[in-house]
Amino acid sequence: MSRSRKPDWLKMRPPSGERFTDIKQTLRDRNLNTVCEEANCPNLGECWSGRDGPGTATFMLMGDRCSRGCNFCDVETGGMDSLDSDEPQQVADAVAEIGLDYVVLTSVDRDDLPDQGAGHFAETIRAIKERDPSILVECLIPDFQGEPELVRKIIDADPDVIAHNIETVDRLQWPVRDRRAGYEQSLSVLRQVNRESDCYSKTSLMLGVGEYAHEVYQTLTDLRQAGVDVVTFGQYLQPSRSHLEVSEYVHPDAFDTWQRVAEEEFDFLYCASGPMVRSSYRAGELFVESVMREGRTVDEARAEVRADN
Repeated sequence: MSRSRKPDWLKMRPPSGERFTDIKQTLRDRNLNTVCEEANCPNLGECWSGRDGPGTATFMLMGDRCSRGCNFCDVETGGMDSLDSDEPQQVADAVAEIGLDYVVLTSVDRDDLPDQGAGHFAETIRAIKERDPSILVECLIPDFQGEPELVRKIIDADPDVIAHNIETVDRLQWPVRDRRAGYEQSLSVLRQVNRESDCYSKTSLMLGVGEYAHEVYQTLTDLRQAGVDVVTFGQYLQPSRSHLEVSEYVHPDAFDTWQRVAEEEFDFLYCASGPMVRSSYRAGELFVESVMREGRTVDEARAEVRADN
């Protein structure tokens, strides 16, 4: 498939609806950012509107500008503001106002800060849990330059899922990601989550950046050996002409194949895989369904993870 024209399966409807409007207004009233908006996620309308539940919104902490310049990402680089000390409580209040029972938190990279923002991230987790301990919290964290004590700050805040995206196969880490990121560094973060916590671990890969099938297979092998529980696959889409070009528009059948390989051959808890899938896609719905399918509560499942570790 030519990379110059998007295929029909990548067409999407613009977000709309009363719930979408209400959530957007709540976020603006509290001066909060979401990666859904900042990264132009194609599923924004579907996730915010929800299907059978309250929907999913991914809050982006520590501003809307990043200290890194990954070649796939639409978030602006440089010119970061100081941290907003009110943000953790504002996020907790917004979660309550929107009525979420599964929250996804992520952040820009803040290599400019002494602890790279790990403490602020952890404070937000605690603010949500203190307000309502029943809320499930998924954290999509930076690599914190692979510093174990910073990853441990997130673990100690006791979220339910800790995600860190490896993004692509080993060979393509550069030029896809900022040079300060790296395949082994990301694997070290995921290994630590598995080794030191009873949280579920999760990661995501983009397809269509020039990877080969055997490299994707090797990546799944490495992730499973690192103890990762959940993996997602999505199509890379070029945010602008100044970003990395799309190498290939991968057919939906290939995404279906990778889902079967991940779930049936590698035994990941679940794999969300499709051209429009992003790491937070229907995160709460898919996570809870996968746990319940095994006849367990989330607490029971976490206890089993602890025992396995």
